[in-house]
Amino acid sequence: MLIKQRRIPTNGIELNVAEAGEGPLVLFVHGFPESWYSWRHQIPAVASAGYHAVAMDMRGYGLSDKPPNIEAYNQVEVTKDVVGLIEALGHPSAVVFGHDWGGPTAWRCALKYPSLIRAVGVLSVPFSPRPKNPPLRRMQEIFKGLFFYQLYFQRPGIAEAEWEKNIKVNLRKFFYLASGSYDGPSSVASLSKKTDLFSDIEDPQSLGDWCSQNDLDFYTKEFERSGFSGPLNYYRNHDLTWELTAGESSKIEQPALFAAGEKDGVIVLAREALEKMPEFVEDLRVNELIPGVGHWTQQEAPEDVNRILLNFLDSL
Repeated sequence: MLIKQRRIPTNGIELNVAEAGEGPLVLFVHGFPESWYSWRHQIPAVASAGYHAVAMDMRGYGLSDKPPNIEAYNQVEVTKDVVGLIEALGHPSAVVFGHDWGGPTAWRCALKYPSLIRAVGVLSVPFSPRPKNPPLRRMQEIFKGLFFYQLYFQRPGIAEAEWEKNIKVNLRKFFYLASGSYDGPSSVASLSKKTDLFSDIEDPQSLGDWCSQNDLDFYTKEFERSGFSGPLNYYRNHDLTWELTAGESSKIEQPALFAAGEKDGVIVLAREALEKMPEFVEDLRVNELIPGVGHWTQQEAPEDVNRILLNFLDSL
C-alpha cells in the first residue's frame, strides 16, 4: 500500500504527515527519537481495515516545522498540534494512538478534547494524573547520585552535541538499550561517575529484523536534517507543562487501550502508574503486556500491535 506524505497547517505551524486509506480518522503520534516512520507497520494495516490512517512528524522532527523556542515544545502546544490536524484533515473526530512521548500527548488529547477524541490508545506509557509536585524535582529526588538521561537532557546544547557527533551509531546504541534484545544492567539510571550518555555503551552493530539497516538509515537521515534540539526540548518542558495543566481533569472517559512490552524500561519506572491506571481510565478495554518486547513496541512486535489495535478499533 502506498503511503503518501504532505505538510498540513495546524496550530500556527505545519506538520508533515504520512497517510493512507479512507474512512474514519486514526492518528498516530510518535515518540523520541523517532518519526512517523515508527508506525510504518500500522499505517497499511489500519488503512486496509477501512480507516484514514495518518502518522505525523511531531513538531521539531523530520519534515515538520521546528519552532526555535524551548517553551514551544510543552505538551499543551503539542496537543493543540494534534487536535488541529483533525479539523485540517476534514474529520469530525479521531481515534488517537501514541507511543513514548506520543503517549502523554494522546492521553492529554483525550483528557482535554473529549468531543474530538472518540477513543485513545497508548503504547509504553501508562496514564497517570497530574502529580502534586513539579516532575523535575521528583526526578532529582529519585535519581539523586545517579546519571539519569532525562536530567542529562535538561541543559540545552550538551546532549545535542553528543547525539549529533555520530547520529547513526548513537541511534543504534539508544534503540538497542531500550529494546527487548538488551539483557545488560539497567539502562534507566547509572552511577554518577557517568558524565555522558553514549561513550561507555558498546555499539551492537545491528538491531535485528525490527530495525534493519535501511530503517536505521531512514532515521539517521531524518535527524541529520532536523537535528536534536526540537526532540530534546520535549524533555525540557516537564515543569512548564505541569504549570500549564493545573486544575485539569484526571479521568479518561473514552474507550481506551494500553499495551507495552514486558521488558520495557518505562514499565519498570511506571509500575505504580500501570497498577493504578484502571482507577483513572474508566473504559480501559485493553491492558496488555507483550512478552519479550522492549520499549519500541510497534516496531519490535508489529503483528501483535496490529492485532491489538485492530481488535480495539473493531470494539468501537
